[in-house]
Amino acid sequence: MTSWQKIEQEVPELAAKVRSIMGKHKHKTMATLRKDGSPRISGTEVEFKDGEVWVGSMLGAVKALDLRRDPRLALHSGSDDPDEADPGAWSGDAKLAGRAVEVTDPEVHARYGGPPGQEFHLFRIDVTEAVVTRVDEAGEHLVVEMWHEGTGHRVIRRK
Repeated sequence: MTSWQKIEQEVPELAAKVRSIMGKHKHKTMATLRKDGSPRISGTEVEFKDGEVWVGSMLGAVKALDLRRDPRLALHSGSDDPDEADPGAWSGDAKLAGRAVEVTDPEVHARYGGPPGQEFHLFRIDVTEAVVTRVDEAGEHLVVEMWHEGTGHRVIRRK
């Protein structure tokens, strides 16, 4: 599994784009898997801290129970509406995928800074995929820049 710090070292420009886009909106969308294998979409907050990607959750929330049962997840940033007159100005959107590892260490919980006096679930994300989708500056091509664990970095341009 891959820490966020390793991705920042391996593909620093892509990592910076992901963090910038993810940082534009407080709430992200997270996909988890239900008991029957069907997808569940939940709102969540994501934090990049200490070289890792973190997701917290209220104690007993269904998304946390999903992650305990099957750690696979996908995260999607909020996305600004593109300017139809200047599509190349669109900042794009970012996605991360990976596996959640629940962290129960009270010291880590304290450093994470969850709700004071409340118990909560805390997950560190082992990232397997990072993607930024945007439009090129000329507004002519969709640009998909991605990193996948095991295969590395690549860029696809579509007209």
